[in-house]
Amino acid sequence: MTHDHDVELKPTARQIEAALNPPPGRTGGDLVIETLRGLGATTVFGLPGQHALGLFDALRRSSLSYVGLRIENNAGFAADAYGRITGEVAPLLLSTGPGALMSLAALQEAAAGSSPVLAISSQIPSAGLGGGRHGYLHELRDQQASARDLVKSVHTARTASQIPSAVAAAWQSALTAPHGPVWVEIPQDVLLAETVLPVVTAVDATPVDLLPRPELTALAAHLLAGAQRPAIIAGGGVVRSDAAGKLRALAERINAPVVTTYGGKGAFPWAHPLSLQSWIEDRHTTDFLEDADVLLVVGSGLGELSSNYHTFAPRGRIIQIEADAGKLESNHPAIGIHADARIALSALLETVEARPDDKAPERVRALLDQVGARIAAQGRTLEQSLLTAVRRALPDAAPSFWDMTILSYWAWAAFDARRPNTMHSAQGSGGLGYAFPAALGAAVADPTRPVLAVSGDGGAMYSIAELATAQQYGLPVTWLIVDDGGYGILREYMTDAFGEASATELARPDFVALAESFGVPAIRTTPDALGEDLAKALNEPGPSVVVLPTLLKMFAPTHL
Repeated sequence: MTHDHDVELKPTARQIEAALNPPPGRTGGDLVIETLRGLGATTVFGLPGQHALGLFDALRRSSLSYVGLRIENNAGFAADAYGRITGEVAPLLLSTGPGALMSLAALQEAAAGSSPVLAISSQIPSAGLGGGRHGYLHELRDQQASARDLVKSVHTARTASQIPSAVAAAWQSALTAPHGPVWVEIPQDVLLAETVLPVVTAVDATPVDLLPRPELTALAAHLLAGAQRPAIIAGGGVVRSDAAGKLRALAERINAPVVTTYGGKGAFPWAHPLSLQSWIEDRHTTDFLEDADVLLVVGSGLGELSSNYHTFAPRGRIIQIEADAGKLESNHPAIGIHADARIALSALLETVEARPDDKAPERVRALLDQVGARIAAQGRTLEQSLLTAVRRALPDAAPSFWDMTILSYWAWAAFDARRPNTMHSAQGSGGLGYAFPAALGAAVADPTRPVLAVSGDGGAMYSIAELATAQQYGLPVTWLIVDDGGYGILREYMTDAFGEASATELARPDFVALAESFGVPAIRTTPDALGEDLAKALNEPGPSVVVLPTLLKMFAPTHL
């Protein structure tokens, strides 16, 4: 019996010759690097360590570009951003034990943000595996167990011949919707041992398309076309699947107002007549969405932030399109469509009938007026003026990365991302220290445009070491540090809850002098001068730091 692919699998004479005479001196580490090249990788992130030296020695002999950060967690954040910006797999090379464990917070964010990070970790020698207490350096009883709760899949190569298949399977898993981090482990002795296996060339690891069931999209199209007050919540899945154009076409066809979640910033044009923008923590917005008789949720699990802290209680029918099966109907009953957002929206566009509604823009304007009046009544003009200054200084196509700090929380709701896939934050897992190393990863992905990172002084201290990385590689990242002398948002939370705050006040360095000690230009600015100083820094080549000493306040919540 023959198959169509039999001819394609037949090696050429040149391939046979190369297989019979592989170059000498290659190791298991070379097989890893060759497989990454065969899969299409061009850049890897990471840090060397004793058990991983076989990987890094092979990397030296390859054409792959290496970006080394100073802390594994930051290397993971950089890989996360590289994956978000490019949509490609970002390899992350790690050493055993402490090195591997230091990456876990970054992998949690990659999982929450569906970023395709391929973590490749060394292991102790094969003789020490199995859970015994052999006393090897960096030994853990079960290193995989530490990562298993965070990643999509775990892959192990115990022999050289298993390496290409393990890496390729992990690559395919990372890129199959929903994207996410994956884990590969290879013992030190396998990485170091010489191999006579042929050089790995092209490797096929094509992700599997996640297609919607046609009877579900037919039902969804029928409900949307017949709705009286449809609305759409657009989440991060719309951005990741490059479905913003499909979303806009659908919204305009059925005249449905659209609100974007914080992860979905930029998925819908901010000033569009149907745009509810991103005030998803506002009670007026929550009421509007609850009043929808048919609510289409695309690429969101309606988690804590996207549901106004679980106070959202919809009264109409929900249609939920989600690539992560675990998020389908996890918070609200719905017609759950397990599919990639772009493919599912395309299917809806093929079948949904136009729905005229000349009142929809009027309803949108009324809601935005209510939201604006609520915020204006709180007198938070400083915070809003700072966001305006940042928006004016930042080119439309330039990506921005926001740490967990008060100005970022304002930006989630009030910042116009202008374009899809240009605004990112650590709101998925909520860890500190994301913005600056992630911005470095984005600059590696595209060094032709400036990148902005925004941190508070507390979060900035997580990433100070990476000023050396920024300078070493000459990456065009401008780091805005809002210095309020502590963990400002926690100070607010504790004061509101307990009457006073504790453990939130911080001694911190002179950030300008510290940056300059790394050879990175820096300036101390004021709220009035921020726009001009930030624009100048973004326009200069290489890294820069802008420090803004100021005390900001959050807008009042509506979920309490």
